[in-house]
Amino acid sequence: MDLKAPVNKIIPFSSVDGFGNRTAVFLQGCNQNCLYCHNPETIHMCRNCGACVNTCPAGALMMENGRVSYDYSKCCNCDTCLKICQFDASPKIRNMTAGQLYEEIRGFFPFVNGITTSGGECSLYLDFLKEFYTLVQAAGKTTFMDTNGQIPLWEREDVLNVTDKTMIDLKAGSEEDHLFLTGKGLSVVTENIRRMAAMDKLYEIRTVVVPDAVDNLKTVELGSNLIANYPNVRYKLIKFRHYGVRENFSSTREPDDAYMKLLRDTALKAGVKDVLIV
Repeated sequence: MDLKAPVNKIIPFSSVDGFGNRTAVFLQGCNQNCLYCHNPETIHMCRNCGACVNTCPAGALMMENGRVSYDYSKCCNCDTCLKICQFDASPKIRNMTAGQLYEEIRGFFPFVNGITTSGGECSLYLDFLKEFYTLVQAAGKTTFMDTNGQIPLWEREDVLNVTDKTMIDLKAGSEEDHLFLTGKGLSVVTENIRRMAAMDKLYEIRTVVVPDAVDNLKTVELGSNLIANYPNVRYKLIKFRHYGVRENFSSTREPDDAYMKLLRDTALKAGVKDVLIV
């Protein structure tokens, strides 16, 4: 039987998900539980409770045999269902084979440099990605994996052979902070960064800067030390923003420009050649 993965959404043209203009594919499900998550509806699978069905103004949701059924053609993307859900999930999921996904997006290929898979956490579906990336590369487009680095990618040479670049989140600079922020340890993340950089499979690392939550300076120092010897690897520093975050972080202050500049200068001083603030 063909492998399938739960597709949350597809952005046909994105300029923020890797090199050039790219088609971004977001898969459902995540193995971290970040306190500041900006898209918590991608973390869990739908529990089929049905609470969202009667709230859908477009009639895109219905209950069938005890499960929530989603009609993609009717959806108006108002996200009413996401606001109703109490379980950090989404009913707007399509389980697709690699071939089905490829057929849906290949019409964008004349206008993009490649594809980026994201999430949720796309590395939960490495066998699926291997099939999908193989199809994309055969069409002459590049494949980027946007990942939290929690899965040991170096153990999957077969997947890396069809992965042009990875983009890895570095969310904290110590084991304690990483456990607090994500619920998971840090060691696999840093090992992924080291190994992907050494294999020339790392496009960038990214840190979301959340004031007062963790020691951001320590995070940037760690990240900079990991990539300083690789001039082609970019460090992207992302300002925490309130849009889409969980309620318990909705009043957290956003970092000011002076603080972001301090972190950028820290990375540059450590030898990082390319630092981007967004």
